[in-house]
Amino acid sequence: MRFLYAGDSSIVIEFGNEISKDINRELRNLTDALDNLNYDFIREIVPTYRSIIVHYDSLKISFEKLKEKIVEAGNTKRDSEEKKINIVEIPVLYGEEAGPDLEEVAKHNGLSIEDVIKIHSSGEYLIYMLGFTPGFPYLGGMDEKIATPRLAKPRLKIPAGSVGIAGSQTGIYPMESPGGWQLIGKTPLDLFDPQSKDPFLLNAGDYIRFIPITKEEYDSVIRDKMEVNK
Repeated sequence: MRFLYAGDSSIVIEFGNEISKDINRELRNLTDALDNLNYDFIREIVPTYRSIIVHYDSLKISFEKLKEKIVEAGNTKRDSEEKKINIVEIPVLYGEEAGPDLEEVAKHNGLSIEDVIKIHSSGEYLIYMLGFTPGFPYLGGMDEKIATPRLAKPRLKIPAGSVGIAGSQTGIYPMESPGGWQLIGKTPLDLFDPQSKDPFLLNAGDYIRFIPITKEEYDSVIRDKMEVNK
């Protein structure tokens, strides 16, 4: 672990310099260990792909002392591989209005639309981190066969639930926002609900499996949500 100053009340712990399941597992182990210790001098722990930033109360603990506590937690952490893997199934309506760039992704890679859907929905994707907007999952594991560059000109508005591809990554927009990802589909699920006790559908360390659905199935989920919210 490499420790870096981040102002007078934050510390960055780096585990490496690449996107790696092993590195991400190590930082999630440490995040869990620190969460379980429930130190009153730690205000917030934010994991990323390859590092953690810890915001702390500098009136209660010094930078050097916090480093010691983090190293101790790292030495006593439980391996997250012992945990049950949580796979979240995300239904997706691919193509047409829901995925206006699906044809371009297929064309760019010399594939049929059906091939792109099959490849995209055949794997399980590790959620490395959440960010950009609340609940946006940064995923690993997408097949390079469907990798496609970002749009040359980003859209000003992308609908909530849109599933996109940018380079060799895929992700889901939890809320309406600008963005430059190639949109290939849309999920009817809410990834972020600020009114809920547990506002996030997904968590770092979970896996996602995309499930192709029809327009009728998509509309049915939307109707069910509307009934619940009445």
